[in-house]
Amino acid sequence: MMDENRVSGVGSRVSELSSGRPEVVPTPDTPHPTPLLSVRDLTKHFPIKKGVLGRRVGTVKAVDGVSLDVAAGETLGVVGESGCGKTTTGRCILRLIEPTSGEVRFDGADVRALDATSLRRLRRQMQIIFQDPFSSLNPRMTVGAIVREGLTIHRLAEGAAADARVRQLLEEVGLRPEYASRYPHEFSGGQRQRVGIARALSVEPRFIVCDEPVSALDVSVQAQVINLLQDLQRDRGLTYLFIAHDLSVVEHIADRVAVMYLGKVVELATAEALYREPLMPYTQALLSAAPVPDPTTKRQRIVLEGDVPSPANPPSGCVFHPRCHHPQKDEACARIVPPLEEKAPGHWAACIKQPPTGVPWEEQQTAGATRRPERYLPVIGVEAR
Repeated sequence: MMDENRVSGVGSRVSELSSGRPEVVPTPDTPHPTPLLSVRDLTKHFPIKKGVLGRRVGTVKAVDGVSLDVAAGETLGVVGESGCGKTTTGRCILRLIEPTSGEVRFDGADVRALDATSLRRLRRQMQIIFQDPFSSLNPRMTVGAIVREGLTIHRLAEGAAADARVRQLLEEVGLRPEYASRYPHEFSGGQRQRVGIARALSVEPRFIVCDEPVSALDVSVQAQVINLLQDLQRDRGLTYLFIAHDLSVVEHIADRVAVMYLGKVVELATAEALYREPLMPYTQALLSAAPVPDPTTKRQRIVLEGDVPSPANPPSGCVFHPRCHHPQKDEACARIVPPLEEKAPGHWAACIKQPPTGVPWEEQQTAGATRRPERYLPVIGVEAR
């Protein structure tokens, strides 16, 4: 991104939404014919066990059929409420958690089919920046040893060459080279996160999962870390999967945004299109809750009823239907699982009540529908007091 778009502190304002349909710039779902990362029908189910014998009594569907592509040099933002499966998706992609099923391909290679040796080689290409800058660093190791560990494991540098590389990495992330001899407890949260970024960069990766890298930091420090990530992406040609719950941060850094709810991707579009015209009722509610950094304005809030359902017992049909505010919601929403459909060029959403839809009206009627699909774009933007 250009320097004039850099974060300066408080999150940027979310675009006003209109009840009409603004023009959507045609943008393909994948900017390049062959994406760097391709995920298809990824699932991760955790067993629920009970009793002395550990009898399985249920399943937590943490990730339930996620499909997405990430092009080289792109930032795909992943947003959603806590517990929706964002972090689990990122870790399954890297095989830090073994997926239950699905396909993950990185630069054409089947990640799930790799043996231990091949997977270790792939680790050089795929790295992660963890959410908590305090627990993700070994308190018994110096910063230099933490950053140097990847160089040693992958045999990229030794001795003086490794020391020089560590100093270079620390400088690249905005830390002094002499900090290499210090321990993590001697640093602030923002400095620790910079150490985590340096560790991820040490093996020269092409793809980095940023797992809520700024959520534990102060707002001013968040801006510094986000600007650092953008500079590194520009200089190194990095590709990011940026997981976050702060919609203002995602609006600024992401090229495209995937919205997750209860283990599923319910909307996927360019950041510009999604913030201008969110089609999924869940996305509309999320954007209505985003704070506006202007005391003279207010936002018309969409308040969702009820609690988030348990992933151990998700609702039938559309997983969002018990809390949905779409005026055309009816019995069909509780019976038909909505496919992730392209509603506009490059804009995908899972809602059978937002036209166009591939679920015929006759099929909806068979499932108990009484209300035809109708475009619903509530005004949830900024309004003057």
